[in-house]
Amino acid sequence: MNETQNFTSLSLDDIRAVAPSVFTTDKASHLTDKYIQTPTSRVVEDLIALGWKVIKAQEVKARKGKGYQKHIVVFRNPDVTIKGQDGDDASPQILLTNSHDGKNAFNFRVGLFRFICSNGLVVSDKDFNNVSIRHMNYTFESLQENINNVIAKLPGLVHKINLFKSKILTQEQMTEFAIKAAGLRNKNKVDALELLKADRKHDEGNDLYVVYNRVQEKIMSGSYGYGTKNRKARPVKNFTQDVKLNEELFELAESYL
Repeated sequence: MNETQNFTSLSLDDIRAVAPSVFTTDKASHLTDKYIQTPTSRVVEDLIALGWKVIKAQEVKARKGKGYQKHIVVFRNPDVTIKGQDGDDASPQILLTNSHDGKNAFNFRVGLFRFICSNGLVVSDKDFNNVSIRHMNYTFESLQENINNVIAKLPGLVHKINLFKSKILTQEQMTEFAIKAAGLRNKNKVDALELLKADRKHDEGNDLYVVYNRVQEKIMSGSYGYGTKNRKARPVKNFTQDVKLNEELFELAESYL
């Protein structure tokens, strides 16, 4: 494995320190006896048993319902890698979201992590529809089946990436893409050239994949100015907004195929 592909996984204690709601075992007081409580930690342990490592965990801040709030756990498997040209490899990620207040089922999304830029993308594609498992229907076997289905579809994701790479954009299309992408965060005026600037050699060029990646990275990290006073955008830190915005950016890129 390439050194750039090594990553530090989180232990259960690490997860508990940043997202204790993952380990909540009791159900919220407003839920009836019919509600089946399955702690997210059980799913985490099952995914670890299937070879997936936790690389990030986070929970929303909550004044009410603390301990039951929505949270996210991101997994990556060191043995599952999408090989790219010139070392531009990527690794599929599984994004698990849940809450223990009865408002959410276990929801699984597919992400993509590029080793070169240490940047994560969230795939929004008809072939990778979000998978939900209700608490009362959760079993290790149901989890394993859904994860195997995701892995079986990875060749389709590779094909989609190759389509992105083969699509060459005109300068007009790149400018339009950058402006539309920024508009998903806010409606303020932006400098498209700033968003389109390549920060590394691997992101140079005008194919859809590199344009999408460098614009997405700046949108998510807040590395651009906006408005008439050219204020600096802030990084996206709320994971719910992060996932939603990432999915919308992927759909925007797909619209150029």
